[in-house]
Amino acid sequence: MTEPRIAPYGTWTSPISAESLASSGHPVGGGAYAGDEVWWQELRPTEGGRISIRRAGPAGEPVDVLPQPWNARTRVHEYGGGAWTVAGLADGPPVLVFANFDDQRVYRLDVDTVGAAPTPLTPDGLGMRFAELQYRGAEIIAVRETHSGGDLERDIVAIPLDGSAAADAGRIRSIVAGSRFLASPRLSPDGTMIAWIAWEHPQMPWDGTELRVGSLGDDGRVLDWRTLAGSTTESVLQPEWRDEQSLFVISDRTGWWNLYLLDLGSQSPEARALHTAPRDFGGALWMLGTTWYSVLDSDTLLTVSTFGTDQAAVLDVNSGLLEDIELPVDSVSFGARRGDRILVTGGSAVLASGLRELDLQTGVLTDIRLSVDHLPDDAYLPTAAARTFGTADRPVHTFVYEPANSDFAAPEGELPPFVAFVHGGPTSRTVPAVNPAIAYFTSRGIGVVDINYGGSTGYGREYRDRLRGQWGIVDVDDTVAAVRGLAEAGLADGSRLAIRGGSAGGWTVLASLTRSDVFACGASYFGVAELTLFAQETHDFESRYIDGLVGPLPEAAALYEERAPLNNVDGLSCPVLLLQGLDDEIVPPSQAERFRDALEAKGLKHAYLAYEGESHGFRRASTIISATEAELSFYGQVMGFTPVDVPVLELKG
Repeated sequence: MTEPRIAPYGTWTSPISAESLASSGHPVGGGAYAGDEVWWQELRPTEGGRISIRRAGPAGEPVDVLPQPWNARTRVHEYGGGAWTVAGLADGPPVLVFANFDDQRVYRLDVDTVGAAPTPLTPDGLGMRFAELQYRGAEIIAVRETHSGGDLERDIVAIPLDGSAAADAGRIRSIVAGSRFLASPRLSPDGTMIAWIAWEHPQMPWDGTELRVGSLGDDGRVLDWRTLAGSTTESVLQPEWRDEQSLFVISDRTGWWNLYLLDLGSQSPEARALHTAPRDFGGALWMLGTTWYSVLDSDTLLTVSTFGTDQAAVLDVNSGLLEDIELPVDSVSFGARRGDRILVTGGSAVLASGLRELDLQTGVLTDIRLSVDHLPDDAYLPTAAARTFGTADRPVHTFVYEPANSDFAAPEGELPPFVAFVHGGPTSRTVPAVNPAIAYFTSRGIGVVDINYGGSTGYGREYRDRLRGQWGIVDVDDTVAAVRGLAEAGLADGSRLAIRGGSAGGWTVLASLTRSDVFACGASYFGVAELTLFAQETHDFESRYIDGLVGPLPEAAALYEERAPLNNVDGLSCPVLLLQGLDDEIVPPSQAERFRDALEAKGLKHAYLAYEGESHGFRRASTIISATEAELSFYGQVMGFTPVDVPVLELKG
C-alpha cells in the first residue's frame, strides 16, 4: 500500500473534477409506473439543464421517453412540482402528460406511437401555468396559475385529454377557486367530492393552511365547501381519502407534523391522532405534488418521519402502532405504488441518491436510476457525522464532513480550512448525502459543515419558529456557533473558515459576513442582499414570506433596512464571491448587482459571475463547471493555498 503524500490542506489532487460533477450528476426523482415500466424525471445538465422523462431501455440503459428539446418543468409558484403524470388509458398503452417549460402548456405524448410528437392540451398565449398534474379518467386534474396583465389567479381545474382545450380555453373546467394558493387536490373514490389545501397571504404553507372539502355538482364544479382543519397557525398537508366518508391528513397542531384521521360523517368532524411522536411526518411544501406518506389500504399507511434524518415505517391506523422499515438511506420519499412494490427516492452519506424500488414483502431495495453515473471511489468520499453545537437550550444541528483522500495527508499540526454550507429556504433542511459537490472540496483537503440552523424543518415547529421575526439574526448566530464549535473542538482552522449558500442561504452568507468577523470569505449563490426592493421584485409565492421572517410592511420597514446586508457593508472586511443566474425570477439579478456595486464602492476584493440562461439554481454543465472551479480558486486565494488544476479567478478591488 502506497504511503499518502504529505501536502497542505486544499492542495490535494482529486479525481472528482468540476467536469465530472456536471457530466456525471443528473438529479433523479418523481418515479411512476407506466404499464410494466418505471418512468422517472431526470435533470440533464449536458442538455441545457432540461428535465427529461426517461425509462429503462432493452439492456437496462436509460432512454428518453420525452426527447430533446422538450422540458418537463412547470413554473407554478416558480418552484413548480408535479409537472408530469402517466395517463393509463384503458384502450391503449400509457400516455405521458407533461407541462413544457418554454411555453408552460400541457402536452400529451403517445409514447408507443411511431413518430408521435407531443400535442398540446392547453391553449397558448393566455398566461396559464399548470402543476400537480393527476390523471383521472378522461381528464387531468391540476392546479392552474393564470398571469393576466398585472393580475394573478389560481384555481383547481380539469383538462380534457382529447386536446379540445388546446384551441378553446373554455373547455378547461374550473373546479374550485377562491383562494390565493391551492394545493393537493384529491377527488373522493366515487368522484362526488374533492379535498384540497388552501392558504392566503401572508401565510406560507408551513405557517398555516386549511383543509377544505367540497361536493361536486353534475357539471364537475364545487357546489359548496367547508373547512375541516387548519388555521393561520396550524399547517395541514396532504389529504388522502380513506373512503367516501373519511380523510387522512397531516397536521402540526401539537408542534410536530403528525398524522390524523377525519370522519366526515359527523356534523363537526374531529381529527383523531393516529400516532403522536416528537418527529415530523411532513415537511415544507415548496414544490406542489410533494407527499410524505402513502395509503397502502384503509387500515395501513406507509410513512416517513424525520428528526434530522428520515425513518420509514408502516402505521396501523386502528392501533396506532408504528413498525419501522430498516432502509440504508437517511432521506426517504415514497412515490408511486404497484401492488407490493413502491418507488423510493433518497440516499445517505454512503449510498448515492436516486430512484429505487422497494419490495414491501421482502424489504429488498433495487436500484432503478441513480443521480450520478460514476460514484467516486470510497477513498475520496467523506463520512457524515451528525454533531450538535450551541447550547442545550439553543442547539444547532449539523452534519460534519472532514477532509477525506487516501492519497494525501496534511503536514503534522496543520488544521484544515472548513466551508459552512448554508441551505436555502430558509424553511428547508439538509440531510446526510453522497454529495459530489461536498466531496469535491473534502477530497482536496477542505472540510464541510452542513448546517440546519434554527428555522430548518425536521426538528419540530418550535425549532422551525426560532427564525420567526429573526431572519438575519438566528441563522447567523447558529452558523457562527457551529463553525466556532468546530474550531474549539480542534477540527477546523479557526482562521480559515468560509461560508457558502444559495438563495436564502446566500442571504445568510452576506448577513454573516457583514455581522461577524468569524469568516475569511464567503460565496453567495443568487443570494438575497436587501429586503425592501426584494419584496417588490420577487414572485407572488414568496412576496409575503418576509412578513414572518422579519415583519410586515410598513410596520417593519426600519427592520428591513437594519437587517439588509447591503446596508451593512461597512461591517464587511473580507472578500466575497457573487454568482447569479440572469433569468432568475425568484431572486432577481438586481440583488447581486446592488451588492457588487457596494463592494466596488468600498474597494473590497470580490468577483461577480453572471450566467445567461440560468434561473434559480444552476442547471447547465458549463455553468456548474465555471461556478465550481471559481469557488475553489476563490477559497485558495483567500485562505492561503493553491488549488490544483483550476483556472485562477480574477478578483477585483
